[in-house]
Amino acid sequence: MKEDRKNLWMQAIKWPLYSVAIIPIIISGAFNLYLYKNISIINFFSFIFASILILFWENLTNDLFDSETGIDKFKFHSVVNLVKNKKFISITAYLSLIFGLFIIYLISRSANSNVFILVVSCCILGYLYQGPPFRLGYYGLGEPLCWIAFGPLAHSAALIALDPNDNYLKIPWKEALMLGSGPSLAITLVLFCSHFHQIKEDKSCGKNSPLVILGAKRSASLIPWFVVVIYAFQFFTILIGFIPPACLLYFISLPYSIKLIKILNKYHNNPASLKKCKFIAIKIQTMNGIGLTTGMIYSFLT
Repeated sequence: MKEDRKNLWMQAIKWPLYSVAIIPIIISGAFNLYLYKNISIINFFSFIFASILILFWENLTNDLFDSETGIDKFKFHSVVNLVKNKKFISITAYLSLIFGLFIIYLISRSANSNVFILVVSCCILGYLYQGPPFRLGYYGLGEPLCWIAFGPLAHSAALIALDPNDNYLKIPWKEALMLGSGPSLAITLVLFCSHFHQIKEDKSCGKNSPLVILGAKRSASLIPWFVVVIYAFQFFTILIGFIPPACLLYFISLPYSIKLIKILNKYHNNPASLKKCKFIAIKIQTMNGIGLTTGMIYSFLT
């Protein structure tokens, strides 16, 4: 029984998921290092810590909001079902958010006020995703919100925060889009894949995720296109010289992409076999980000 509860807590914590908060920061830091030969180390580690705290708030409040709609009734690893004290969870979540935003505020004081504005914008999108009365994730809009938050917003904020030489006096939308579009699409893939094993539950509770709308088979057929767009766009940024050729190391994520495509192609009608798809997608986005980061750092060192 203790072992079962331990496993449930491991699933509830979802520690591999926190790579989605870290990857945009390390990619942005590596880009600044490659382009400008310098980054703010203090802001780098502070930003990572703050991002983890903010994502912790997001994960806890998502469980709280889902408990209100009944969608997590049989999700035994939900924090709400494990702790059984919504008030405690809510206080913990919002203290984490406040502390995280306070760190971001201090970073913005040392860098640029746009950092704070951009991160708060990410938080607003995070609330719109699941928070009442909006619950835009229930209308199939979770994936676009995810891409915007972890793409242009997160990468713009990180680029500014990690630059000690004021190279970004304005919000670097172009750089953030070029640098972050591929990695943020990989993060969006994680969210997309998290629905495969719970299409029936989502539908019964009125959550019209893209998978509820499209169905399992059609949704599974989109995964190869996700992968092709991610890799093709990143190859394009290398081709035009935006990032160095060594960034082709992002292809270290390819074995996980192939694995995900094969599993979904074979088991898309068997929800019980698809519970690990989200974690395979996390490996894709993590290894993709590590490959890009390593390529830029290698080019900086050589």
